[in-house]
Amino acid sequence: MSFTITPAQLKAFQADYQAQSQNRVLERAVTKNGVRNASFDWHAQAANDPHFSIDLATGDVSDQKQSGRCWMFAALNTMRHDMQAKFNLPDNFELSQSYQFFWDKFEKANYFYENVINTAELPHDDRKVAWLMATPQQDGGQWDMMVALIEKYGVVPQSAMPETYNSSKSREINEVLNHQLRHDAVILRQLVNNYGVEDERINQTRQEMLNRVYRMLALAFGEPVQSFDFEYRDKKSKEFYRAANLTPQEFFTKYVGWDLDQYVSIIQAPTADKAYHQTYTIEMLGNVVGGRPIKHLNLPVDEFKALAIKQLQGGESVWFGSDVGKYSETKLGLMDLNTYHYEELFNTDLTMSKADMLDYGQSMMTHAMVLTGVDLVDGQPTKWKVENSWGNKVGTKGYFVMSDAWLDQYCYQIVINKKYLSEELLAAQAQEPHVLAPWDPMGTLA
Repeated sequence: MSFTITPAQLKAFQADYQAQSQNRVLERAVTKNGVRNASFDWHAQAANDPHFSIDLATGDVSDQKQSGRCWMFAALNTMRHDMQAKFNLPDNFELSQSYQFFWDKFEKANYFYENVINTAELPHDDRKVAWLMATPQQDGGQWDMMVALIEKYGVVPQSAMPETYNSSKSREINEVLNHQLRHDAVILRQLVNNYGVEDERINQTRQEMLNRVYRMLALAFGEPVQSFDFEYRDKKSKEFYRAANLTPQEFFTKYVGWDLDQYVSIIQAPTADKAYHQTYTIEMLGNVVGGRPIKHLNLPVDEFKALAIKQLQGGESVWFGSDVGKYSETKLGLMDLNTYHYEELFNTDLTMSKADMLDYGQSMMTHAMVLTGVDLVDGQPTKWKVENSWGNKVGTKGYFVMSDAWLDQYCYQIVINKKYLSEELLAAQAQEPHVLAPWDPMGTLA
């Protein structure tokens, strides 16, 4: 049954609007100031003062600028926090995000080619093929993808591979690279369908394609450093140190020293298709072919938060992914469900459960940051300290405050050291994961 809007109905709508005198006042406020400014509630700012009972020392905030590298920044920030504590590095020390960016895009190109070949016999308008072609590669990622990069390529200090125009402003290289990858997909699909997936011409062509991608990325980001000297001055003792001719893998082993197998992804996805205490992976999601696969353990929100608190109490910051744009005020660095009162402004009902928001596309993980503190009252969290990667001109020198209720609603992923998991959770995490569709919301990239 169709429903056509008639002139009589429009008149009724207009009469209803004009009969409510407050609408004229609201109309003037909203048209002049915008929806967010007109619905902003300063009480949310007052309720989230930036003081915390657990507050880790973490140094200066970094800045991803005009790129989608938040997941890299967040991961490298958790590692540099540990390095700064161990070696008394200066507050502005950073690990090179540009180095990881190069290798991520290079590996994502190869991962894309792998998926193209594996789906070559499907029609071009099949949903999986269309999903691949919509975004052959992008800036975003997840924790396990970062682990795959580090295990293969190591890390370097930012002094060894600094930022470039294209690492800080990635739109231009993304446009050209995705054009190239779609161009290559046409060729690979034709080769598979003409000669079969085992034909040697496919591997030879793929190698030529990867050689071209390497050249494109080297021109955009600079060629990745293979060895370097690491120099620093202990900010307490003032003693100077130099380690010469390090490889990126040696630097990671000597100065970061993490056992990355100990850090696992925990998700909070209350949808009907994802049982708690089960593990999940996502089809066709990753970056390094043969590298660490995506694996998530799904937990109820109270267990989810308890693990984050344990890790903070243990002195370790926490990588996390959330839908940062929801009810968030960037300049103030405020994430609170009461930041904006859209329902009161528009006299409507916007209530949706967390599960419904995921199922119906209203929310998904969009941004990764780092938990560096929490305020506990009678053992329960009321608000959380968040290290962002948008520079020091927003929030409190780059740090945000997130209410506990906001975390409940819009936080979807944390990374936890296995030592904080109970025996039961360790057993659950060790399970073989259920495979989710490529477009599942838990497969979105921060």
